[in-house]
Amino acid sequence: MFLAGRWYALTLRDAAPQGSPVESLDIRLLSSRLLEPILGIGDPRTDPRMGFVGGIRGLEELERLVVGGDWAVAFSLYPTGFDELMAVAEAGEVMPPKSTWFEPKLADGMISLVLD
Repeated sequence: MFLAGRWYALTLRDAAPQGSPVESLDIRLLSSRLLEPILGIGDPRTDPRMGFVGGIRGLEELERLVVGGDWAVAFSLYPTGFDELMAVAEAGEVMPPKSTWFEPKLADGMISLVLD
């Protein structure tokens, strides 16, 4: 978490919930334990106070947005791991908002060919 010009590491006081693979994802833990109950952000897709910065733009972009006054606080999360993604898919569940950004992006189109 970047707040007031400093980075902070947030840690869970108790264990992550067991059962649903979605509930143990970092983004879901941030939402269920901080964004929803403390900041009142129920739907990150539609809440105008919520923004998103893709990982390729880096931590410097998060810092710039907070220091510049555009945002009050920024959170940086580890990317969702392949095993986590597969566990959600195998459980027939849906990934939460703001958790499905992957880089590098594949080329668009029906067929991708290497052009020399």
